[in-house]
Amino acid sequence: MIQILEPGLQTTVQDTGRYGHYHIGMPPAGAMDQYAHKVANLLVGNSEDAATLEMTYAGPDLAFEENAVIAVTGADMEPKLDGDDVPPWTAVQVEAGQTLSFEFAMEGVRSYLAVAGGIDVPQVMASRATYTLIGIGGHEGRALEEGDELPLGDHGDGAAMAGATVDDEYVPDYGDNDTIRVVMGLCDYRLTDEGKAEFLGTEWKVSDEADRVGCRLTGPDIEGMFEKREQPFGAGTDLTNVVDLGYPVGSIQMAGQPIILMRDAVTGGGYATVGTVISVDRGMLAQARTHRTITFEGVDVDDALAARKHQDTQLDDLRATLSP
Repeated sequence: MIQILEPGLQTTVQDTGRYGHYHIGMPPAGAMDQYAHKVANLLVGNSEDAATLEMTYAGPDLAFEENAVIAVTGADMEPKLDGDDVPPWTAVQVEAGQTLSFEFAMEGVRSYLAVAGGIDVPQVMASRATYTLIGIGGHEGRALEEGDELPLGDHGDGAAMAGATVDDEYVPDYGDNDTIRVVMGLCDYRLTDEGKAEFLGTEWKVSDEADRVGCRLTGPDIEGMFEKREQPFGAGTDLTNVVDLGYPVGSIQMAGQPIILMRDAVTGGGYATVGTVISVDRGMLAQARTHRTITFEGVDVDDALAARKHQDTQLDDLRATLSP
Protein backbone atom coordinates (compact mmCIF):
# COMPACT_ATOMS: atom_id res chain seq x y z
CA MET A 1 0.00 0.00 0.00
CA ILE A 2 1.11 3.57 -0.76
CA GLN A 3 -0.31 6.49 1.21
CA ILE A 4 -0.57 9.93 -0.42
CA LEU A 5 0.85 12.51 1.99
CA GLU A 6 0.82 15.36 -0.52
CA PRO A 7 -0.64 14.86 -4.01
CA GLY A 8 1.51 17.14 -6.13
CA LEU A 9 0.12 19.42 -8.80
CA GLN A 10 -1.71 16.79 -10.89
CA THR A 11 -1.01 13.13 -10.20
CA THR A 12 -3.13 10.40 -11.78
CA VAL A 13 -3.00 6.65 -12.24
CA GLN A 14 -2.34 5.78 -15.90
CA ASP A 15 -1.57 2.74 -18.01
CA THR A 16 -1.11 2.34 -21.77
CA GLY A 17 -4.73 3.34 -22.37
CA ARG A 18 -8.31 2.28 -22.94
CA TYR A 19 -8.73 0.96 -26.49
CA GLY A 20 -11.59 -0.29 -28.63
CA HIS A 21 -14.14 2.35 -27.63
CA TYR A 22 -13.27 5.30 -29.85
CA HIS A 23 -16.37 4.74 -31.96
CA ILE A 24 -18.58 5.55 -28.97
CA GLY A 25 -16.62 8.71 -28.14
CA MET A 26 -14.30 7.24 -25.50
CA PRO A 27 -10.69 8.44 -25.96
CA PRO A 28 -7.84 6.18 -24.85
CA ALA A 29 -6.57 8.27 -21.89
CA GLY A 30 -3.41 6.56 -20.57
CA ALA A 31 0.13 7.85 -20.19
CA MET A 32 0.89 10.99 -22.19
CA ASP A 33 4.53 9.89 -22.61
CA GLN A 34 4.06 6.24 -23.52
CA TYR A 35 7.79 5.57 -23.88
CA ALA A 36 8.66 6.82 -20.39
CA HIS A 37 5.71 4.89 -18.92
CA LYS A 38 6.74 1.62 -20.59
CA VAL A 39 10.40 1.92 -19.63
CA ALA A 40 9.48 2.61 -16.00
CA ASN A 41 7.50 -0.64 -15.96
CA LEU A 42 10.29 -2.62 -17.63
CA LEU A 43 12.72 -1.41 -14.95
CA VAL A 44 10.66 -2.95 -12.14
CA GLY A 45 9.72 -6.17 -13.93
CA ASN A 46 6.12 -5.22 -14.74
CA SER A 47 4.22 -5.74 -17.95
CA GLU A 48 4.34 -2.54 -19.97
CA ASP A 49 0.64 -1.88 -19.52
CA ALA A 50 0.80 -1.98 -15.70
CA ALA A 51 -0.54 1.15 -14.01
CA THR A 52 1.94 3.85 -12.99
CA LEU A 53 1.58 7.29 -11.47
CA GLU A 54 1.79 10.15 -13.98
CA MET A 55 3.02 13.31 -12.24
CA THR A 56 2.72 16.73 -13.87
CA TYR A 57 5.25 19.50 -13.15
CA ALA A 58 5.41 18.76 -9.39
CA GLY A 59 5.25 15.29 -7.89
CA PRO A 60 3.66 13.98 -4.69
CA ASP A 61 4.97 12.89 -1.29
CA LEU A 62 4.32 9.18 -0.80
CA ALA A 63 4.63 6.91 2.24
CA PHE A 64 5.30 3.22 1.55
CA GLU A 65 3.59 0.83 3.94
CA GLU A 66 5.38 -2.21 2.50
CA ASN A 67 8.67 -3.06 0.82
CA ALA A 68 8.69 -2.21 -2.88
CA VAL A 69 10.88 -1.69 -5.94
CA ILE A 70 10.31 1.55 -7.82
CA ALA A 71 11.57 3.37 -10.91
CA VAL A 72 11.07 7.00 -11.92
CA THR A 73 11.32 8.04 -15.59
CA GLY A 74 10.30 11.02 -17.72
CA ALA A 75 10.91 14.59 -16.59
CA ASP A 76 13.46 14.88 -13.77
CA MET A 77 11.63 15.90 -10.59
CA GLU A 78 14.65 15.11 -8.38
CA PRO A 79 13.04 12.23 -6.46
CA LYS A 80 14.26 11.66 -2.92
CA LEU A 81 13.83 8.70 -0.58
CA ASP A 82 13.91 9.88 3.03
CA GLY A 83 15.82 12.91 1.75
CA ASP A 84 18.42 10.95 -0.24
CA ASP A 85 18.59 11.32 -4.03
CA VAL A 86 16.97 8.60 -6.10
CA PRO A 87 18.63 8.03 -9.49
CA PRO A 88 16.15 8.39 -12.37
CA TRP A 89 15.67 5.65 -14.97
CA THR A 90 16.88 3.14 -12.36
CA ALA A 91 15.14 0.48 -10.25
CA VAL A 92 15.47 1.25 -6.54
CA GLN A 93 14.56 -0.76 -3.44
CA VAL A 94 12.19 0.95 -0.98
CA GLU A 95 11.67 -0.29 2.57
CA ALA A 96 8.38 -0.18 4.46
CA GLY A 97 8.08 3.12 6.32
CA GLN A 98 10.16 5.15 3.86
CA THR A 99 8.88 8.33 2.19
CA LEU A 100 9.38 9.22 -1.48
CA SER A 101 9.18 12.90 -2.41
CA PHE A 102 9.57 14.97 -5.57
CA GLU A 103 10.56 18.51 -6.50
CA PHE A 104 9.32 20.76 -9.33
CA ALA A 105 10.44 19.58 -12.76
CA MET A 106 13.07 21.88 -14.23
CA GLU A 107 13.05 20.24 -17.68
CA GLY A 108 10.13 18.39 -19.19
CA VAL A 109 6.63 18.20 -17.72
CA ARG A 110 5.62 14.64 -16.79
CA SER A 111 7.31 11.99 -14.68
CA TYR A 112 6.26 8.36 -14.24
CA LEU A 113 6.55 6.27 -11.08
CA ALA A 114 6.36 2.53 -11.59
CA VAL A 115 6.14 0.17 -8.61
CA ALA A 116 6.75 -3.58 -8.91
CA GLY A 117 3.33 -5.18 -9.16
CA GLY A 118 1.73 -2.02 -10.54
CA ILE A 119 -0.86 0.28 -8.98
CA ASP A 120 -3.69 -2.20 -8.37
CA VAL A 121 -6.81 -0.06 -8.86
CA PRO A 122 -9.91 -1.60 -10.48
CA GLN A 123 -10.12 -1.84 -14.25
CA VAL A 124 -12.82 0.09 -16.09
CA MET A 125 -13.40 -0.99 -19.69
CA ALA A 126 -10.26 -3.14 -19.51
CA SER A 127 -7.99 -0.29 -18.38
CA ARG A 128 -6.82 1.36 -15.15
CA ALA A 129 -6.22 4.71 -16.88
CA THR A 130 -7.79 7.77 -15.27
CA TYR A 131 -10.14 9.79 -17.48
CA THR A 132 -10.98 12.71 -15.23
CA LEU A 133 -13.43 14.44 -17.59
CA ILE A 134 -16.11 11.84 -16.82
CA GLY A 135 -14.58 10.45 -13.63
CA ILE A 136 -13.69 6.87 -14.52
CA GLY A 137 -10.64 4.67 -13.99
CA GLY A 138 -7.62 5.24 -11.81
CA HIS A 139 -8.37 6.09 -8.19
CA GLU A 140 -12.03 7.11 -8.04
CA GLY A 141 -11.76 8.64 -11.52
CA ARG A 142 -9.79 11.68 -10.34
CA ALA A 143 -6.39 13.14 -9.56
CA LEU A 144 -4.92 11.95 -6.26
CA GLU A 145 -5.63 13.79 -3.04
CA GLU A 146 -4.03 13.87 0.40
CA GLY A 147 -5.00 10.78 2.40
CA ASP A 148 -5.63 8.50 -0.58
CA GLU A 149 -4.26 4.97 -0.34
CA LEU A 150 -3.18 2.96 -3.38
CA PRO A 151 -2.94 -0.84 -3.31
CA LEU A 152 -0.10 -2.62 -5.10
CA GLY A 153 -0.29 -5.77 -7.20
CA ASP A 154 1.78 -8.93 -6.82
CA HIS A 155 5.42 -7.86 -6.77
CA GLY A 156 6.49 -10.88 -8.84
CA ASP A 157 10.14 -10.56 -9.90
CA GLY A 158 10.39 -6.93 -8.79
CA ALA A 159 12.93 -7.56 -6.04
CA ALA A 160 15.34 -9.03 -8.59
CA MET A 161 15.23 -5.79 -10.60
CA ALA A 162 16.70 -3.50 -7.91
CA GLY A 163 19.75 -1.76 -9.39
CA ALA A 164 18.69 -2.18 -13.03
CA THR A 165 19.28 0.99 -15.02
CA VAL A 166 18.87 2.42 -18.50
CA ASP A 167 21.88 3.58 -20.53
CA ASP A 168 21.93 7.25 -21.49
CA GLU A 169 21.33 6.45 -25.18
CA TYR A 170 17.80 5.29 -24.27
CA VAL A 171 16.95 8.37 -22.18
CA PRO A 172 15.16 11.12 -24.16
CA ASP A 173 16.49 14.66 -24.10
CA TYR A 174 13.42 16.64 -23.04
CA GLY A 175 15.24 19.88 -23.71
CA ASP A 176 15.39 18.97 -27.40
CA ASN A 177 11.70 18.92 -28.35
CA ASP A 178 11.49 22.11 -30.40
CA THR A 179 10.66 20.35 -33.69
CA ILE A 180 7.54 18.21 -33.84
CA ARG A 181 6.96 16.03 -36.90
CA VAL A 182 3.52 16.02 -38.45
CA VAL A 183 1.82 14.23 -41.35
CA MET A 184 -0.30 16.86 -43.11
CA GLY A 185 -4.02 16.10 -43.69
CA LEU A 186 -6.97 15.39 -43.46
CA CYS A 187 -8.13 18.97 -43.98
CA ASP A 188 -4.92 20.67 -45.09
CA TYR A 189 -6.67 21.27 -48.43
CA ARG A 190 -8.41 24.11 -46.62
CA LEU A 191 -5.09 25.99 -46.32
CA THR A 192 -3.63 28.12 -49.08
CA ASP A 193 -0.10 27.27 -50.24
CA GLU A 194 1.11 30.33 -48.35
CA GLY A 195 -0.94 29.26 -45.35
CA LYS A 196 0.69 25.81 -45.29
CA ALA A 197 4.13 27.40 -45.47
CA GLU A 198 3.26 29.77 -42.64
CA PHE A 199 1.78 26.97 -40.53
CA LEU A 200 4.95 24.88 -40.88
CA GLY A 201 7.31 27.84 -40.59
CA THR A 202 5.82 29.50 -37.51
CA GLU A 203 7.34 29.21 -34.04
CA TRP A 204 4.24 28.31 -32.04
CA LYS A 205 4.23 28.84 -28.27
CA VAL A 206 2.78 26.26 -25.85
CA SER A 207 -0.10 27.92 -24.01
CA ASP A 208 -0.59 27.83 -20.25
CA GLU A 209 -3.90 26.09 -21.05
CA ALA A 210 -2.15 23.00 -22.45
CA ASP A 211 -3.29 19.83 -20.66
CA ARG A 212 -4.15 16.16 -21.20
CA VAL A 213 -7.03 17.13 -23.49
CA GLY A 214 -5.04 19.30 -25.85
CA CYS A 215 -1.69 20.99 -26.30
CA ARG A 216 -2.93 24.49 -27.03
CA LEU A 217 -0.64 26.79 -29.00
CA THR A 218 -0.49 30.51 -29.60
CA GLY A 219 0.84 32.28 -32.68
CA PRO A 220 -0.33 34.24 -35.73
CA ASP A 221 -3.96 34.59 -36.80
CA ILE A 222 -4.86 31.30 -38.48
CA GLU A 223 -7.86 32.53 -40.50
CA GLY A 224 -5.49 34.21 -42.93
CA MET A 225 -4.02 30.77 -43.69
CA PHE A 226 -7.36 29.43 -44.99
CA GLU A 227 -8.83 29.44 -48.49
CA LYS A 228 -11.88 31.69 -48.71
CA ARG A 229 -15.04 29.79 -49.57
CA GLU A 230 -18.78 29.68 -49.10
CA GLN A 231 -19.29 27.28 -46.22
CA PRO A 232 -21.12 24.05 -47.18
CA PHE A 233 -24.37 22.97 -45.58
CA GLY A 234 -23.70 21.42 -42.17
CA ALA A 235 -20.51 23.35 -41.50
CA GLY A 236 -20.22 26.34 -39.17
CA THR A 237 -19.81 29.87 -40.46
CA ASP A 238 -16.15 30.24 -39.50
CA LEU A 239 -13.55 29.55 -42.22
CA THR A 240 -11.95 26.95 -39.95
CA ASN A 241 -15.21 24.96 -39.72
CA VAL A 242 -15.90 21.81 -41.70
CA VAL A 243 -18.75 19.32 -41.67
CA ASP A 244 -18.12 17.10 -38.63
CA LEU A 245 -15.36 14.51 -38.84
CA GLY A 246 -13.42 12.17 -36.54
CA TYR A 247 -10.37 13.43 -34.65
CA PRO A 248 -7.49 10.97 -34.27
CA VAL A 249 -5.25 11.41 -31.23
CA GLY A 250 -2.49 13.82 -32.21
CA SER A 251 -4.57 15.66 -34.82
CA ILE A 252 -4.09 19.42 -35.04
CA GLN A 253 -7.45 21.15 -34.70
CA MET A 254 -7.63 24.71 -36.00
CA ALA A 255 -9.97 26.31 -33.48
CA GLY A 256 -9.01 29.96 -33.11
CA GLN A 257 -5.44 28.76 -32.57
CA PRO A 258 -3.98 25.29 -33.17
CA ILE A 259 -4.77 22.63 -30.57
CA ILE A 260 -3.02 19.25 -30.77
CA LEU A 261 -5.56 16.77 -29.45
CA MET A 262 -4.01 14.56 -26.79
CA ARG A 263 -5.07 11.38 -25.01
CA ASP A 264 -8.14 12.77 -23.20
CA ALA A 265 -9.50 14.72 -26.17
CA VAL A 266 -12.91 14.58 -27.82
CA THR A 267 -13.14 12.13 -30.72
CA GLY A 268 -14.85 14.30 -33.33
CA GLY A 269 -16.20 17.72 -34.22
CA GLY A 270 -16.45 20.45 -36.80
CA TYR A 271 -13.03 22.11 -36.90
CA ALA A 272 -10.52 21.51 -39.68
CA THR A 273 -7.68 19.20 -38.66
CA VAL A 274 -4.74 20.09 -40.88
CA GLY A 275 -2.25 17.47 -39.73
CA THR A 276 -1.47 14.75 -37.18
CA VAL A 277 1.58 14.67 -34.92
CA ILE A 278 3.38 11.34 -35.39
CA SER A 279 3.07 8.87 -32.51
CA VAL A 280 6.72 9.05 -31.44
CA ASP A 281 6.67 12.83 -31.15
CA ARG A 282 3.46 12.96 -29.13
CA GLY A 283 5.43 11.78 -26.12
CA MET A 284 7.97 14.56 -26.64
CA LEU A 285 5.15 17.07 -27.12
CA ALA A 286 3.69 15.95 -23.77
CA GLN A 287 7.00 17.04 -22.23
CA ALA A 288 6.97 20.53 -23.82
CA ARG A 289 6.71 23.10 -21.07
CA THR A 290 4.39 26.10 -20.95
CA HIS A 291 5.68 29.01 -23.11
CA ARG A 292 8.15 26.76 -24.95
CA THR A 293 8.19 27.33 -28.70
CA ILE A 294 7.78 24.48 -31.17
CA THR A 295 7.92 24.26 -34.95
CA PHE A 296 6.15 21.68 -37.08
CA GLU A 297 8.10 19.65 -39.65
CA GLY A 298 6.04 18.03 -42.38
CA VAL A 299 6.87 14.34 -42.98
CA ASP A 300 5.18 11.51 -44.86
CA VAL A 301 3.74 8.27 -43.52
CA ASP A 302 6.93 6.34 -44.34
CA ASP A 303 8.93 8.76 -42.19
CA ALA A 304 6.42 8.35 -39.36
CA LEU A 305 6.63 4.55 -39.56
CA ALA A 306 10.45 4.68 -39.60
CA ALA A 307 10.43 6.81 -36.44
CA ARG A 308 8.08 4.37 -34.76
CA LYS A 309 10.24 1.42 -35.81
CA HIS A 310 13.30 3.12 -34.30
CA GLN A 311 11.51 3.58 -30.96
CA ASP A 312 10.18 0.01 -31.10
CA THR A 313 13.76 -1.19 -31.60
CA GLN A 314 14.86 0.77 -28.54
CA LEU A 315 12.10 -0.84 -26.49
CA ASP A 316 13.06 -4.29 -27.84
CA ASP A 317 16.64 -3.66 -26.68
CA LEU A 318 15.41 -2.69 -23.22
CA ARG A 319 13.08 -5.66 -23.01
CA ALA A 320 16.07 -7.93 -23.68
CA THR A 321 18.44 -6.21 -21.24
CA LEU A 322 15.91 -5.63 -18.44
CA SER A 323 14.39 -9.11 -18.30
CA PRO A 324 14.20 -10.27 -14.66
